[in-house]
Amino acid sequence: MLLLLSQFLGTWKLISSENFEEYMKELGVGYAQRKMGSLTIPTMIISMHKDVMTIKTDSAFKGTEISFKLGQEFEEITMDNRKTKSIVTIDSDSMIHVQKWNGKKSIMKRKLVDGKMVLFVDTVALRVP
Repeated sequence: MLLLLSQFLGTWKLISSENFEEYMKELGVGYAQRKMGSLTIPTMIISMHKDVMTIKTDSAFKGTEISFKLGQEFEEITMDNRKTKSIVTIDSDSMIHVQKWNGKKSIMKRKLVDGKMVLFVDTVALRVP
């Protein structure tokens, strides 16, 4: 796991995006914010200090920074201002970031492919008891 984890550390810059506006719409992001979000080219810095991982995302639009321990739930304020309960884990070939809020769940899976980090995202609505 440590070898895989170390491969995610560093600075990453967006080079392409597919269906991101549709994903933001599914999250409930407003029209103007979706348009601005689709135009931005963020830079992500992933670092580790002892057992705390930090993911810092900067763009012309907005920046965020989260720090957490792998496998432990934490509160996150997202770029679109959602307050989520989040958890990040590492499996055999991916970094998996799960966010839960208001009966919804977003799953972000980061994989390394040919020296590039590829991010797959999915949103699921949960039944509220």
